[in-house]
Amino acid sequence: MRQSIRRKLIQMLAFFMSNPQLDNFLSGRLCKGEWKSLCVPGLNCYSCPAAAFACPIGALQAVITSAGFWFSYYVAGFLLAVGVLLGRFICGFLCPFGLFQELLHKVPMPKRSLWVPLLYAKYFILLIFVLLLPLLWTDFSGAGRPTFCEYICPVGTLEAGLPLLAVHPEFRQVLGGLFAWKSLILALVIIGSMLNYRFFCKSLCPLGAIYGLLNRISLYRLQLRREACVACGKCRSVCHMGVDPARNPGAAECIRCGECVAACPEQALSLGFSIKCHEKKTSL
Repeated sequence: MRQSIRRKLIQMLAFFMSNPQLDNFLSGRLCKGEWKSLCVPGLNCYSCPAAAFACPIGALQAVITSAGFWFSYYVAGFLLAVGVLLGRFICGFLCPFGLFQELLHKVPMPKRSLWVPLLYAKYFILLIFVLLLPLLWTDFSGAGRPTFCEYICPVGTLEAGLPLLAVHPEFRQVLGGLFAWKSLILALVIIGSMLNYRFFCKSLCPLGAIYGLLNRISLYRLQLRREACVACGKCRSVCHMGVDPARNPGAAECIRCGECVAACPEQALSLGFSIKCHEKKTSL
């Protein structure tokens, strides 16, 4: 089975495991239960009617914004554990919104390269909107605001806002400027994903930023046998994330999709678990 087909099947399985209560889309109810206090590794909105688990970014902000609490050891430990174990494999295989963006990119329209400075925007969003503003922007009781979820996250608009509006007409009567703003962000992400592969993952996703920072030390990694590499460039040409695997197999943007491994004519690349550190970048 081709690597791309196998990966799509895993992505679809991950989507249905994260969102098992699909009938809730028709009723407008939210899935509840003990599992809702646990996080999935990918970006999947807590308020999605079908979601059976919590979103790690939403959970992290929920604790930060609670009066009297400023740090979530559970969520931070969960993110570090799965990040050190798998790195951005999670983005490539287990994130429902990643699958949505890949499907959007198949829309037949001209494709565009991403403006390189946008690759660093996700780190700014992680620092400012996920960590600092929820901690510092507080009310009289000491409670903060989940600024990323409230003002930016297009996943919440897609998975929760729009489905709930579709079945709850009373919600439509209180729509305001904030929903219009978030709908605009979602529209821009959709257009961006049509033009550039995984636009949100590359430029705006704070969860991708966390896993990207852990990519170089993750146990599941892309490995290169330099003695077998002939610098043909085929791995670079098939990488939709803009990575040169032969030069930097531990790149923060690598989602471990395996396309470069399948394209390598010399079998110099492989994916698997290893405790060895990534080699430093070279000038190949």
